[in-house]
Amino acid sequence: MTTDHIRNFCIIAHIDHGKSTLADRLLHLTGTVPDRDTTEQILDSMDLEREKGVTIKASAVRMNYTARDGKTYELNLIDTPGHVDFGYEVSRALAACEGAILVVDASQGIEAQTLANLYGALEADLEVLPVINKIDLPSAQPDEVAQEISNLLGTPVDEIPRISAKDGLNIETVLEMVVQQVPPPQGEEAAPLRALIFDSHYDPYKGVVAYVRVMEGRIAPTDVLHLMATGFDLKPVEIGIFAPDLRPVDRLVAGEVGYIATGLKTVHECRVGDTITHAVNPAAQPLPGYRQVKPMVFAGIYPVENDDYQDLKESLEKLQLNDASLTYQPETSQALKFGFRCGFLGMFHMEIIQERLEREYDLDILVTSPSVEYEVVMQTGEVIIIDSPVDLPDEMLIAQVREPWMKLEIFTPTEFYGVIMELVKKKRGVFISQDYPAHDRVQLNFEIPLSELIVDFFDQLKSKTRGYASMDYQFVEYRPDDLVKLQILVNDEPVDALASIVHRDDAYHKGQALISRLKDLIPRQLFLVPIQAYAAGRVISRANVKPLRKDVLAKCYGGDISRKKKLLEKQKKGKKRMKMVGNVEIPQEAFMAILRVGEE
Repeated sequence: MTTDHIRNFCIIAHIDHGKSTLADRLLHLTGTVPDRDTTEQILDSMDLEREKGVTIKASAVRMNYTARDGKTYELNLIDTPGHVDFGYEVSRALAACEGAILVVDASQGIEAQTLANLYGALEADLEVLPVINKIDLPSAQPDEVAQEISNLLGTPVDEIPRISAKDGLNIETVLEMVVQQVPPPQGEEAAPLRALIFDSHYDPYKGVVAYVRVMEGRIAPTDVLHLMATGFDLKPVEIGIFAPDLRPVDRLVAGEVGYIATGLKTVHECRVGDTITHAVNPAAQPLPGYRQVKPMVFAGIYPVENDDYQDLKESLEKLQLNDASLTYQPETSQALKFGFRCGFLGMFHMEIIQERLEREYDLDILVTSPSVEYEVVMQTGEVIIIDSPVDLPDEMLIAQVREPWMKLEIFTPTEFYGVIMELVKKKRGVFISQDYPAHDRVQLNFEIPLSELIVDFFDQLKSKTRGYASMDYQFVEYRPDDLVKLQILVNDEPVDALASIVHRDDAYHKGQALISRLKDLIPRQLFLVPIQAYAAGRVISRANVKPLRKDVLAKCYGGDISRKKKLLEKQKKGKKRMKMVGNVEIPQEAFMAILRVGEE
């Protein structure tokens, strides 16, 4: 089959606009998946993906479609994640395609990640095919949404297909549009091999399975291949295509999408964005755009039972095999003993990992409050990177602390303009600009510290706008600010797992709010337990957990007052001795309390 009959395309959209459902319909219509095997979200293989209705891993599938012109076309579909945390996977998937179907919900219209993914597709020079989905909904407004898309892309309103992926309405029009408008791939089979890795997963029998788009050249099972970024040489265990299960073939040529079972032991050796070439006759230059994915959010994961430490370590190792963006290293905490400091792409990614550890590996774990990576400039001029508040050096030694700032785009109905402005201001955000893509919707552009974004910003945004606002963010730069370490002392002992880095102006408010919550959460002891918030060299808030009291005068009937005083004094001394040797157990809820500070 010549490349004239190949079409490589992906489906992009905001979360929950119907990407995976449309993919299901296309597979069904082309007969790729038999009726008996048809399930919802066919390309979403993880249970979590099915439950949350969100694609977490990019996936691919080859379909054969006989068009109205009588010719049979090979259609390679790459289904992409929609959540902002997995933006890099989306960008690599876009680089593997020539066209993109832009799905827009007929009831929701254009949202933040619709625009973010659209701009990504345009930067990758893809042919964008807009489609209006969910026209079967009672709240659907296809005419208004079509006008929004037309204003954005310049596509005539009557040329935008209106479909219902759920009911299978007008789906064939989408396939015809792909065949007619998506250009066939370019690339010479005779040229030196260059194949882009756009995703990978670990198979216990085949090693790392790399998902590739062959840009130039060809791959045979007997070839010795070279990974240009990591420098590894390998002989494929197997090469094949997605149908949608893995199906071995005897070659992959320029323009095709398939997989290479590499036999490598870790995903780190075969990274997303890398270029595969021949070891004998290598390409002169790798494909553009490779970068290593950097974690943005860090948190400690500890087993509830110390005996589960080894099980947690093995579980993280297994998760990392399928998710190269997860990083971890051992850490110890006074309060929580032994655990791991883990790096995540964002809060959603952290939530996914936490749920997988609890479900798939049956672990009881405790996750500390999330933190971000800071650049600390010392008085000596040395710059150190820290991702845990515990590692922040003494204030006297620090010249400057820099924190990561993000470009934040919020897409919302105009009626919520005021509440969003107020929320962002409260979170130390800076207003940049605004645009009106539609008459009743506004796009607000801000810059905001990542530390303010990761905890409860999204939840607050959704509640204050009744779920109508959507957001997208990306890293801008590190900026210096007046930041201090907020420590919590329980019974005069610092609890490192409750420490956080905050702005000096917010330290008093956050310290006080946290102390108020902890006072109710820490169980009463037989002795008085002081809880203190400490920042910038002084105690800024304090509360006491009152002791459980035994009535030592209960058996003292009458008699001299000195007898009573003697008993009370004895009790006082006993409590003082108990306090010195007593150990205060801090419940799990206390570590979660820090996440909810500032919600009121």
